[in-house]
Amino acid sequence: MAYVDGFVLPLPTSNLESYRAMATTCGAIWREHGALQYRECIADDVKPGKLTSFPQSVNLQPGETVVFSWIVYASRAHRDEVNDKVMKDPRMADFMKGTDMPFDGKRMIYGGFDMFLDL
Repeated sequence: MAYVDGFVLPLPTSNLESYRAMATTCGAIWREHGALQYRECIADDVKPGKLTSFPQSVNLQPGETVVFSWIVYASRAHRDEVNDKVMKDPRMADFMKGTDMPFDGKRMIYGGFDMFLDL
């Protein structure tokens, strides 16, 4: 069954267009190297919770919104193969430096997930 990398991050709303440009470039690179899907979503109905919530998970600050993203692969092995190619792609060099990012990467949550149900 498929494998998914998931991401949740805080994005200053003033950086939405620069993030969109970065994500568009990254998405094209990931898809070119074999990712099956690349999705970027912006918060619409994510209220702060009492114990947990998307805003709390990234320590959302005034003027920021939550981005929820995922990339789908055929398997964990396929993910590792695609990511290896992506990380070696020269078009990723500036992104890999981590400078001038449109969001605070220290507050990004990410991880890999085995899909166990697909309806």
